[in-house]
Amino acid sequence: MKNLLIADDDHYIVTLLKHTLTGEGYFVVEARDGKEAIEKMKECTIDLAILDVMMPHVDGLELCEYIRATYDIPIILLTARQQLSDKEQGYLRGTDDYLTKPFELAELLFRIRALFRRYSLASDDKIRLKQLVIDRRNYEVTDGRDMFLLPAKEFELLSQLAQYPGRLFSRGELIELVWGFDYEGDERTVDVHIKRLRSRFSEYEDSFKIRTVRGVGYKMELIHT
Repeated sequence: MKNLLIADDDHYIVTLLKHTLTGEGYFVVEARDGKEAIEKMKECTIDLAILDVMMPHVDGLELCEYIRATYDIPIILLTARQQLSDKEQGYLRGTDDYLTKPFELAELLFRIRALFRRYSLASDDKIRLKQLVIDRRNYEVTDGRDMFLLPAKEFELLSQLAQYPGRLFSRGELIELVWGFDYEGDERTVDVHIKRLRSRFSEYEDSFKIRTVRGVGYKMELIHT
């Protein structure tokens, strides 16, 4: 479960976001101003921060700058201001994304998932599956002798499953994580790509297997011998 920080002095906004994000499976840490947010971040691990710009004591821009200098996590700024100069200040202070109030909750969720996907892909350059090594920076897979150059989506799908061995992903989740939330194709695309991956790496079943969970999706199982 990922921990999300919400720093906003608007009680209604905090309550609404907490209800929505908790329902999506996130754990929410609340802060009423930037000063409290800094203390909360010292007490527990935060995976993503959602910050209101206008807060007492330490405002959202100052808090954003502090987080960027101290932690390597995604940041989303919320503001009622629509001027381009205000957005520029947010990005200069280190935010990853920017939402202007009022906003659709669905859009916030899309942006959160997109940021986690981006940070996830950048977090670990190499994933090891026994003799196979997935090099996420160069989009390469090698067994120490041979190099496998996969099409981009096959590579991203393999990487996504390999990063979380044992975790079950629904087809819908894999579509969002690999193809993006705005993908308009059929979820059977995932099945086709899984079939190709199994074929490519059929000789490495002593290292890993991609299991089908009927009616749900897929997960990678590491083989321990």
